[in-house]
Amino acid sequence: MAKAAILETPGQGLVIGDVEMGEPLAHEVLIDTKACGLCHSDLHFIDGAYPHAVPCIPGHEAAGVVRAVGSEVKTVKPGDHVVTCLSAFCGQCEFCVTGRMALCLGAGTRRAKGDAPRITRADASGGVEPVSQMLNLSALSEQMLIHENACVAIDKDMPLDRAAVIGCAVTTGAGTIFNACKVTPGETVLVVGCGGVGLATINAARIAGAGKVIAADPIPEKRELAKVLGATDTVDALAEDAVAQIHALSGGGVHWGIEAVGRQASADLAVASLRRGGTAVILGMMPLDCKVGLGAMDLLGGKKLMGAIMGMNHFPVDLPRLVDFYMRGLLDLDTIIAERISLDQVNEGFDRMREGSHARSVVVFD
Repeated sequence: MAKAAILETPGQGLVIGDVEMGEPLAHEVLIDTKACGLCHSDLHFIDGAYPHAVPCIPGHEAAGVVRAVGSEVKTVKPGDHVVTCLSAFCGQCEFCVTGRMALCLGAGTRRAKGDAPRITRADASGGVEPVSQMLNLSALSEQMLIHENACVAIDKDMPLDRAAVIGCAVTTGAGTIFNACKVTPGETVLVVGCGGVGLATINAARIAGAGKVIAADPIPEKRELAKVLGATDTVDALAEDAVAQIHALSGGGVHWGIEAVGRQASADLAVASLRRGGTAVILGMMPLDCKVGLGAMDLLGGKKLMGAIMGMNHFPVDLPRLVDFYMRGLLDLDTIIAERISLDQVNEGFDRMREGSHARSVVVFD
């Protein structure tokens, strides 16, 4: 039996309740969750902006310790410290074999119809009902039961509360810089939105040797955090002359305009801030009716637009490297984490996220 934060009705917050994890099948791993970061992507489902079957357990940015493994698991063993990633990959599809694992739809990594569900709970009549697994993980729970291709072992000296945020925010932000953009030292990077993903993107841009890293956010406190993480310049994203300021700072526009919050206005700012030949990269989960585009003159100027889901990560390789970056003092995860809370405080944590005043909240399990 495990305690979990359960979404029963979108728009009404999470309910703390007991759930039961099944026995691991051949390629599954049972993990004792030690920490889970709260991500804005969870909020889209919790508030009902994105649909999902309920009841379900959100949470997809986590670290823990392996308790048990299925008979065919080769990548981790009981006692290993692991970081989980929602990019569960099959290893066999076109996307996987061409090195684009983040685009894999995860065929075969979820239980088939007719199999017992991974997660269940008691229903009102005294029976048992299935609990849907969100984004392959459902990490706001004392335990996770996942496919082995959704986790990777890490150095046991790595603090697990900091390791957790690597699972989404840092994988997305750093992956965008290192994998999707392949930023060349000296190039100029704009990051619009200084939440967890944006701050991680800024940090990675500094590591990659970007010439200028411009952070745009309407909240002064977040702009100050961006400076700590490596921003060379900051701009109020809501200023009437924000685009002009960015063009002035970058000498005519940025090479990379990275949207890291999931809003139409921030995507438009990323596009408007590009130099000739520059690329806008959309990371945030935007409202489903949003559209981002390039005008005729943008296209004539060689500008480009792309998405980079989860930073186009190769997480079995990327995550241990990011852990090493932290251990060597290159990656600043301590600044990204604003607070550590208990599972019982999860709704308050999401309320603070809605206010938009600080970076990452991390649920820490005993």
